[in-house]
Amino acid sequence: MSEKADAPNGTSIESLIRLLARLPGLGPRSARRAVLHLIRKREALMQPLARALEDVAQAIRVCTTCGNIDTTDPCAICRDPRRDAAHLCVVEDVGDLWALERSGLFRGRYHVLGGTLSALDGVGPEDLAIGSLVARVGKGGIEEVILALNATVDGQTTAHYITERLSEYPVRVTALAHGVPVGGELDYLDDGTLAAALKARHPV
Repeated sequence: MSEKADAPNGTSIESLIRLLARLPGLGPRSARRAVLHLIRKREALMQPLARALEDVAQAIRVCTTCGNIDTTDPCAICRDPRRDAAHLCVVEDVGDLWALERSGLFRGRYHVLGGTLSALDGVGPEDLAIGSLVARVGKGGIEEVILALNATVDGQTTAHYITERLSEYPVRVTALAHGVPVGGELDYLDDGTLAAALKARHPV
């Protein structure tokens, strides 16, 4: 089968191609190549992948404490007694949390906002997990809140709003600094850049 050929006529295969084409970084042509590879490696790759997807779909949970995605609630990070509960890192989404965890540099706990404030998109404070963040800080025990938000206009607007909301609490609010370019997103940064940003965080 040619990579430039149209999608096959089988409805199940067509459906799989359309679904894969909706994934980030994949278009129709890449999806066709991926499906062809899966078909050729049906026993070694396609069937295990199908089982893994089914298992994850059944087991996935959103942590009610931090917003992370895991198979348990609370998630493994929130349950880990070795994590430093006094330092809370605030991120936009789970992808950013995973990026920081991949670096292995932060051993505190997290809070996932679920996005950023955006007047253009109609996203307000009530649409994000800002209220639950304030509630976590209000319970005490947190010494520093690290705002690890993307260096975009919406990210910085969200950081300023959170800083104002936390101003009445005895907590230090810091933000990532050097190493995060303007317009950069955490999930695409290498470990060295993330390390520099974490070490050079500054008061907001």
